[in-house]
Amino acid sequence: MMKDNLFQKIIDRQIPADIVYEDDRCLAFRDINPQAPVHVLIIPRHKVIPTHADVTEADRDLLGHLHVVAARLAEQLGVQDGYRLIVNCKDRAGQTVPHLHMHLLGGRDFRWPPG
Repeated sequence: MMKDNLFQKIIDRQIPADIVYEDDRCLAFRDINPQAPVHVLIIPRHKVIPTHADVTEADRDLLGHLHVVAARLAEQLGVQDGYRLIVNCKDRAGQTVPHLHMHLLGGRDFRWPPG
């Protein structure tokens, strides 16, 4: 697995980030190129899952935990009235870091389908 990626460097504190939440299983920090007033990335801390296509049954609890954290953060960051969760999978979907991550976006109106 790729342990030498941008997000791993943030986890290891080799690169600074505006961390808004952390626990023993995940880390959440503000995106450096926000697409909404609130744009936080939520990443697994101890397991690098390169893409969503690489998720296995063994990852069920971890992925559930990421969703629970996202819901808590939405409330903490004041966007519980409406927010979007996004997981991009591979290049064609816009994934740029090979470390599964969830985008939490809020603080503005969103349209469907996304652009």
